[in-house]
This record gives sequence, C-alpha cells and structure tokens, in this order.
Amino acid sequence: MDAGVPIKAPVAGISCGLITDGGQETTFTDIQGVEDFYGDMDFKVAGTKKGITAIQVDIKVDGLTPNIIKEAFRKCRDARYGILDEIMLKAIPEPRKEMSEWAPKMITMHIHPDKIREVIGKGGSVIQKIVAESGAKVDIEDDGTVVIASVSAHEGEMARKMIEAIVKDPEPGEVYYGKVVRLMTFGAFVNLVPGKDGMVHISKMANRRIEKVEDAVHEGDMVWVKVMEIDDKGRINLSMKDVKEEEKVR
Repeated sequence: MDAGVPIKAPVAGISCGLITDGGQETTFTDIQGVEDFYGDMDFKVAGTKKGITAIQVDIKVDGLTPNIIKEAFRKCRDARYGILDEIMLKAIPEPRKEMSEWAPKMITMHIHPDKIREVIGKGGSVIQKIVAESGAKVDIEDDGTVVIASVSAHEGEMARKMIEAIVKDPEPGEVYYGKVVRLMTFGAFVNLVPGKDGMVHISKMANRRIEKVEDAVHEGDMVWVKVMEIDDKGRINLSMKDVKEEEKVR
C-alpha cells in the first residue's frame, strides 16, 4: 500500500499454538520459537477483515478436536483484527493514490509490426542503446507489443519516449537535439533518435557563409536541428540556422 499498489484489502497473519497436558488443552496466539518447538500445534491463519486467505497447520498430536480448531480460528481472527486495526491501518489506512517512484514498473505499449525492425536496429544496436541509456529492460513481440520493465518510473518513461520517437515519423517543423554522427564535404548527418538520421547541408549550418563543414560542427557534437523537408525517398533534410531559441526545449 505504501508503494501505491491498489490491493483490495490489507492481509495480516497470526499463529495459534497448542499445549496438551493430562487432558487439558490450552491454545494461545503469537507463538515463538520455544512454543513452536515444544508445543503440539502451529496453526497459522492469514486474512482480511472479510475472511481467510490462507491456512497452514503443523501438528505433533494424533489429531485436532473440533473445539481446538474452533478456538484456534477464533483467537486467530481476534488477533488478526487487532493487527489490522491497531497497527497496519493506523500506519496507512489505504493504498497511496500514486505508485512510488521507486516501485518497479511495467509499461505495455503497441507499435506497428513494420516498425519493429527500426526499434531493434541492425544487429540489435538500437534496442541495446535504449536499454543502456534508460536502464530499463525492453521486450518486443512479433505483433508489435512492447513490454518495458524498470526499477523506477523515470527509467520506464525514458525508454517509452525513446521508442515512441523512433516509431513516429518526423514531420517538417519539428525540432530535435541530436548528435553529429558523420561529416561530409557538403554537410553533416545528425542522429535524431536511435536509428534515425537526417542531413544538414553546409548552407543550413549557420547564418553566415562557411567554407567547410568543420568550421561549424565536429563529429560527436550535440546540435539543435529543425526538420525542413522529407523527400519522396524518406530522406530527412535538416537545418541548424532555422532553429529559434524558444524552440530549444529538451
């Protein structure tokens, strides 16, 4: 409940022990090691305020009478209610509305099966990058179902956003903060999201004339770029000089 898991009701458990001596039968709750070792019964009952969820019994006598069983259930019920009302529910009366940031998370999303190859990448390069950078575990089914498992909400959301960025086709006007991955004499290729690159022509690198690409960028630089055009072959043309300051929001 503290982690925000929406359980229907809290469950408490208690043990009832038994000592038989010369025909006398004594039952008692909350047995410890000594009673468990020397006693004749370890009758464990767990449940909510509405009913029992689990029972487990160890006995060292030939059998239990209906009276012993009835008394064990009664004492375990009273003790269970005491634990629930006086300890557990006073500490936290209901599950928290939001799951803890540190509670393990499982996110399920669906992508078009045609996009699976892009998310996985050549030799698994793209999905390995997603896992390495986000810290989450990612599994993809043949029907496009993607399951993301993470220790924290931040890791899971980071992986989800990376996958969404990959499967979403860039549109003219969108701004990216990407890494320069390759230089050519006529421009530079910038990685927008894992597995998806665009090209900035040398004429679109600065508001001034530059003689060579290296005057503006170097391989490994992080730069802001705007999608200017996507041609009929799917090639993405980018611009650095057309990005406005107010558009630089990560």
